[in-house]
Amino acid sequence: MDGPGLAILIPAYREAGTIGPLVAAASAFGTVIVVDDCSPDDTGPVAARNGAVVIRNEVNRGYDGALNRAFEEAVARGFTAAVTMDADGEHDPQLLAEFRRLLLEERVPLVLGVRPRKQRFCEVVMGIYIKARFGVEDILCGMKGYDLRLWHENGGFDHANSIGTELAISSIRRRTQFRQLSVHGKRRQDAPRFGRLLRANWRIFAALLRVLRQDVQLRRAAAGEVSR
Repeated sequence: MDGPGLAILIPAYREAGTIGPLVAAASAFGTVIVVDDCSPDDTGPVAARNGAVVIRNEVNRGYDGALNRAFEEAVARGFTAAVTMDADGEHDPQLLAEFRRLLLEERVPLVLGVRPRKQRFCEVVMGIYIKARFGVEDILCGMKGYDLRLWHENGGFDHANSIGTELAISSIRRRTQFRQLSVHGKRRQDAPRFGRLLRANWRIFAALLRVLRQDVQLRRAAAGEVSR
């Protein structure tokens, strides 16, 4: 058992060039759990050499699938809180100090990162709706912090390939208190692992459609309760 403390969850695919320094720096703030999502390079071994607990997927499960495994490992090890972050260096690991403080000292149950810019058209569209609906500036930022009781309440991290948004949104729907933090880091130099532009925009659009559908269902359910 590693808990109670902070688990730092990093899904990684073909990130051998960046994962080592990231893990070494992040380890100062908690236990780093890297899910190597069937990388064809040395992502897993490099992460392990720099101090991470490494879990390797034998088949590629994608971003949400990798994080599902990371959360399961953190819960099994008894951690009380977790922060997700990307493996490519776009999130400065020094930001973990403030995430840790808010989660473990101030007991803020949900901490959401806010990037300086949106990267894709559909991110902007989804961002407008989510900000108007929930007051969240950047729901697609990969750096988020959670009290792991939220994971239990939701029955897991992700059930529908939400691009890392399900647990945060479902928690906010339950009126969970949240705090937002500006995040920054180094912009990656090679192609994003998220997918080509058209595919990435489609995945974001699909995630937005799921949120809209859930909102419609909740409003209909609420209207039905009122009419009784």
